[in-house]
Amino acid sequence: MRITYIHQYFKTPGMSGGTRSYEFARRLVDRGHEVHMITGDPDGDRARITREAGIVVHWLPVPYSNAMSYRRRIVAFLDFVRRSTVEAARIPADLVLATSTPLTVAIPGAYAALRRRVPMVLEVRDVWPELPIAMGALRSPAARWAAERLEAWAYRRAAHVIALSPGMAASIQRRFPRVGVTVVPNSSDIGLFAGADRAGAVLREETPWLGDRPLVLYAGTLGPANGVDYLVRMAACLAETAPDVRVAIIGDGRMRDSLRSLAAGLGVLDRNLFLLGPVSKERVVAFFGACDLATSMFVDIPELGNNSPNKVFDAFAAGRPVAVNHGGWIADLLTESGAGLVLPAGDPGAAATAVADFLGDASDRTSARAAASALARDRFDRDLLFEDFERVLNRAVYRGSGAGAGAGRTTASKRKIHISRAS
Repeated sequence: MRITYIHQYFKTPGMSGGTRSYEFARRLVDRGHEVHMITGDPDGDRARITREAGIVVHWLPVPYSNAMSYRRRIVAFLDFVRRSTVEAARIPADLVLATSTPLTVAIPGAYAALRRRVPMVLEVRDVWPELPIAMGALRSPAARWAAERLEAWAYRRAAHVIALSPGMAASIQRRFPRVGVTVVPNSSDIGLFAGADRAGAVLREETPWLGDRPLVLYAGTLGPANGVDYLVRMAACLAETAPDVRVAIIGDGRMRDSLRSLAAGLGVLDRNLFLLGPVSKERVVAFFGACDLATSMFVDIPELGNNSPNKVFDAFAAGRPVAVNHGGWIADLLTESGAGLVLPAGDPGAAATAVADFLGDASDRTSARAAASALARDRFDRDLLFEDFERVLNRAVYRGSGAGAGAGRTTASKRKIHISRAS
């Protein structure tokens, strides 16, 4: 197939950020498909085209960063819609694949699909606008109305929808029962993390503040939704009760400066908490290999429990347990499998106690690491989940299912991934 793939935040392994689109796109190329990726280039001043692992990448000069205000992000979203609509419409295709966030990518996706008379598959990484409404990003009735209309329109135009978690799929089908949805969660790149232990050992040797001390890791966005101040407050408690434990926060975002100020005010910055800059996907392997416990944080908003954070699956790929401070499907998964901890949402002090106890129990750590590795191998191996991903694309094209393909019943695959098949 010729596939036009639209993702505003596309990243390669040499860049900081999630590489789901890169990994799936290069696997599509390996299967013989032709893939044109349309994405934003925040640092570029002109459009350009490169080849990345056989993927033809169309970089559009659209300024964007996680540090932007909500208003500036909306401007960036609209700028990308304008530029990507023109670019996508001119590329011959058998299928258009648009991945959010933001959901505005459905506009160029649907236009290109209509122009080429081909189906569009829409991948949903956040349930939008439920999440921005819950976060307070869309406050006015007019903005909420427009966002809800865009959501309904996007789902009607899609031949099929890919959701990244069971909760996202359930939300979509509850409100749009005629939409066919397949769950393909974020995944564990076992090959990339195969050398994590060795790379982690080297990192420990080269890092004086770490050495052989226990390490708690957060690697991801430092935005308002992530609530990483929870980890800073937890580190303050650990400094008193378990001073050898180190907490490393890797990433960038709107809350970075406030996190630094909070850590300095609590007296933990560069003492037992270390705030590092973003690193490439390739480099982050060493940090996961060095850590004893990876974390995924969110503020206490129920809708965020439906997310599918890359960092969780990277930890599984490295064979590292995970701690979360929220409910939802990942929390349930950790509880059922024994692959980590669920920390109390509003109590960093209690979290510090639980983390210290866990790190001090060699048996618990060993069994949790084994459980994490088993999840990566048996349920979230990227190669296995790619098969589900490609199957959706093939079905959309070869069934001739145009925009608005209809309802189906929900069944479960052998990896416990719920699938609603379009009729």
